[in-house]
Amino acid sequence: MTTLIINIKELLQVRQTNVTIVSGKDMKILPTLKNAYVLIEHDTIVEYGSMEDAGSYDADEVIDASGKIVLPAWCDSHTHLVFSGDRSQEFVDRINGLSYEEIAHRGGGILNSAERLQKTSEDELFEASMQRLETVIRMGTGAVEIKSGYGLTTEAELKMLRVAKRIKRESLAKIKATFLGAHAIPKEFKDNPEGYVDLIINEMIPKVSEEDLAEFVDVFCEKGYFSLKDTERILKAASEKHLIPKLHVNQFNAFGGVALGVKYKALSVDHLEQLSDEDIHALKGSDTMPVALPSCSYFLGIPYTPARKIIDAGLPLALATDYNPGSTPSGNMNFVVSTACIKMKMTPEEAINAATINGAYAMGISNQYGSICRGKKANLIITKPIESYNYLPYAFADNHIDTVILHGVVIK
Repeated sequence: MTTLIINIKELLQVRQTNVTIVSGKDMKILPTLKNAYVLIEHDTIVEYGSMEDAGSYDADEVIDASGKIVLPAWCDSHTHLVFSGDRSQEFVDRINGLSYEEIAHRGGGILNSAERLQKTSEDELFEASMQRLETVIRMGTGAVEIKSGYGLTTEAELKMLRVAKRIKRESLAKIKATFLGAHAIPKEFKDNPEGYVDLIINEMIPKVSEEDLAEFVDVFCEKGYFSLKDTERILKAASEKHLIPKLHVNQFNAFGGVALGVKYKALSVDHLEQLSDEDIHALKGSDTMPVALPSCSYFLGIPYTPARKIIDAGLPLALATDYNPGSTPSGNMNFVVSTACIKMKMTPEEAINAATINGAYAMGISNQYGSICRGKKANLIITKPIESYNYLPYAFADNHIDTVILHGVVIK
């Protein structure tokens, strides 16, 4: 199957060589090609260029993109897509003055989601999660990382990861799975948090490894959740099973989690709403990707990740949704890109780089996804006719997407 996209008004994120990460000042550079074409064979970009050089390709399907922009599909490196029910009552509680932490201390938050998930069958979880995934695909997302963490028992955590594995088999989107058993302390371990860490290390991680259910391990390293000592114990155990670290850090407090992540060669450190100079120093020279989650800041009314401080220090930055029922009930990467520009003062070029190449890097897939490059996978967005790519974050409440292509297949 060959697909030819012609008369593209502007082709974004064009890379002659396989760039896998963009940092610092380079994030302001977004290579583009006007009046372009892209040729896809099966699931791969095999050629692109100016329409003047398009020649006469014999394609099975031709898509006329006159007046439209084409760019790589969004790469969302931080979601909790597999969950049960919603937490809309907690949304009202916050409107009435309760903080996220206060709701959690009352048995809400993650514990609320865990209780619901434990009672939900694997088939029900799969159906609901697939519906969510199909929705975000239509909004332009082509690669998704799915975390566990709403199980908090061995069987429920494994159930979540089995669902993610089923989704990986059934969906055209690129799926990566992360074990996040260390998301909160369950009620039954309230007075024995060390015992829960022991359960994660001695039972959960070995079973996740045995069933090959995840590539990554994550820990919510935060005051009131998992300490630096807890986090290090979990990361050491996970490394023995060859699970690659990712960390939730600095959402509410900065107390050394970033440096710990760098020490254990974490692929990414996510949230970073609170960020110190020591954190910036720790990230310099590392291979760890900082990831901002602006939808979470918007929804909870907490500070935004200091993007300018990170980028101006010469570091890379990725953007992701944090899609989950409690703090970000949306997987809309278009909103994330807009919010990053509006609230975090990122330029459109920086935000698009952060949501494509760098998002792919934070999932370990930027060698195949995140840019328009010969030999990379054909995960693409075709917009509706728009004036320029600046319009994507500018008109934040509109749907600008006309067509999504995943692995060479046009999503109907």
